[in-house]
Amino acid sequence: MNDNQNRNRRRWGIIYAPKAGSLCPGKKWKEISEYLDEKGVEYDFVQTNDCAAIENSAREYANNGYGTIVVAGGDGVLQDAINGIMSSPNRAAVTLGIIPYGIANDYASYWGLSDSDSKAAVDCIMTRRVRKVDLGCCICTSEGVENRRYFLNVLNIGVSAYIVELANQKRTFFAKIAYRVLGLFHLLFRRQNFRMKFRLNCQTVDKKLMMLFIGNSRGYGMTPSAVPYNGWLDVSAIRMPKFMGILEGLHMLMRRRILNFKLVEPFRTADILIEDLGGAGVGIDGRPFKPSFPLHVVVEPEVLNLIIPSKIK
Repeated sequence: MNDNQNRNRRRWGIIYAPKAGSLCPGKKWKEISEYLDEKGVEYDFVQTNDCAAIENSAREYANNGYGTIVVAGGDGVLQDAINGIMSSPNRAAVTLGIIPYGIANDYASYWGLSDSDSKAAVDCIMTRRVRKVDLGCCICTSEGVENRRYFLNVLNIGVSAYIVELANQKRTFFAKIAYRVLGLFHLLFRRQNFRMKFRLNCQTVDKKLMMLFIGNSRGYGMTPSAVPYNGWLDVSAIRMPKFMGILEGLHMLMRRRILNFKLVEPFRTADILIEDLGGAGVGIDGRPFKPSFPLHVVVEPEVLNLIIPSKIK
């Protein structure tokens, strides 16, 4: 290891992705940077909302020997960053820290981190309690080349992916929120089934579904029993209910009891082979995803070093 890499081992490589449509994108970074300076943290940082730039920055940090890579952003930004880290030959030497700052922070929330308290997130990273966690991995082949895409939280298929795609077309915070509301109306009034076929646990499932969720973590409440360190993926296959059934399902989702809903079929597996989705859209940790098929989704146990709070809420 050269002198520059030795220097970088002690520094944080920070990726800051301002919340979409934020009126004062520099205000949050000013708050974070002032606290970092107060604590005497040595760091380098890049600021971007571009998915490819986030992934490239994480890869470059890892390639250049940074021992701690910190993501200040939401679930989508985390997903971009981990794919950059996992594509680096130095990935095993990298530890990931999270400062939640996005429209969706479900994975950070799982560990008790809040976007309302950046100082607590910085303190957590400085305490450096590291846990090895699992990643979900989507594997498909295009033109003879195997492609891998990792996720921390959830792969979602069907109507929910349509909502994700609508929201990601908008660049402002309020437009993204508005399109999520429109997506809810789409769920209520323009219900749609997709003929899905997949294999898991030595069985083949071939039926019409409205949504399919494959969770490494709780997946916005759709895979609420998923744990990102047990070596399993949780799968929720959801059939299309009648109108009042959707209201019942939403009520149970809000109460974190979606697995008790009569139209939800839960599975737990280490891998799932998706052969056909009947034209349904796919989303991955809040980003649109357009894989080729067959799509093999597996769990890779304990491949990411993650800094977690000393006390988890």
